[in-house]
Amino acid sequence: MSSIQNVHASGVVLPPPAERAVGAPLLLLLAATAGLSVASLYYSQPMLGVLGPDMQADSRVVGLVPTLTQLGYALGILLLAPLGDRYDRRRIIVVKSVALMLALLLSGLAPGMGALLAASLAVGLAATVAQDVVPAAAALAPPAQRGRTVGTVMTGLLLGILLSRVVSGFVAQQWGWRTVYVAAAVAIALLTVAVWRGLPRFAPTTQLSYGALIGSMAALWRRHGALRRAAWAQGLLAIGFSAFWSTLAVMLHDQFHLGTAAAGAFGLAGAAGALAAPLAGRLADRRGPQALTRHGAALAAASFAAMVLVPWLPAPWQLGLIIASAVGFDFGVQATLVAHQTIVYGIDPAARSRLNALLFTGMFIGMSAGAALGSLALAQWGWTGVAVLATVTSLAALAVRMLPARH
Repeated sequence: MSSIQNVHASGVVLPPPAERAVGAPLLLLLAATAGLSVASLYYSQPMLGVLGPDMQADSRVVGLVPTLTQLGYALGILLLAPLGDRYDRRRIIVVKSVALMLALLLSGLAPGMGALLAASLAVGLAATVAQDVVPAAAALAPPAQRGRTVGTVMTGLLLGILLSRVVSGFVAQQWGWRTVYVAAAVAIALLTVAVWRGLPRFAPTTQLSYGALIGSMAALWRRHGALRRAAWAQGLLAIGFSAFWSTLAVMLHDQFHLGTAAAGAFGLAGAAGALAAPLAGRLADRRGPQALTRHGAALAAASFAAMVLVPWLPAPWQLGLIIASAVGFDFGVQATLVAHQTIVYGIDPAARSRLNALLFTGMFIGMSAGAALGSLALAQWGWTGVAVLATVTSLAALAVRMLPARH
């Protein structure tokens, strides 16, 4: 059974996916949906310094805002993302987008910390719409163009992660932190209308009950060695990625006396690496995703290793090396993720949402571990410790990709 009905929401009959490429307007819509939804996870991070005093909350309570957002996202990946195999993905994307809009609006209008914390958890749950968009793009694309299509959508997703901090920091400084949430809610509302009108319907690929659907994920994990390798390798890369970005602001403040706006601006360096993701997708299509996973992990390891030299360089060169390394490892991590998604989506087309959920669960476990280990490494051994941690975990990811495949 095809995973997509051949009738567009507007009533236009569509040819089968294998006979058509994803048009530029639809691809842009999918990338924007992924980027804006996942950006909701990170708006709060640059604003915590002003949010706490305004809400009369100490740093420990304020720190629960991003924590609950990430927790909600992790729970949503496990418990909600698999629904894309059971129900029409277009309907799921629209419903989650509406929920995300309401959660962001509640965040902006929250009268106290209790309401803000509840809204933050809801934001995380609803922001998993990004994990419905990527499998939808994979289902829409012909097999020969799946890597490029997924790479383009993932560019939107990663740009949302990296640029959200820049935008929220600037807007909060000019107009206040509540404006960030309200403006984000308006953007999601407009996007929801575009998705409802522009996205085709998707036929369910399974009739399993919800309990059986969730239970089947354990069987998929045991059955597919390619999935396990992808999740392990991407999770290890995510440790270094998260360790860098979670400690960068502290390091820049302590060593270079730069503020949060400068730390947010470093997201532009990562964005430069993310913009090359479509190239990674084309390479996955032409040369095969297996080789790209190794090249991406090696590039990430080399970029992190270069930062070990930072303490021995003059100050201006130190910042230049950090920026260049950020471009390099962001591209390496993104290229490897695109290749892993291409591999995973080809395992079982009827289980793409569940396979995607398992891959990203591994990735976000790595992200969480990286934030904790990065902070510990920075406190104990300084920036060199963070660079060494990221290098070692990236080399471990490369080792996973170099091992013989097991089924």
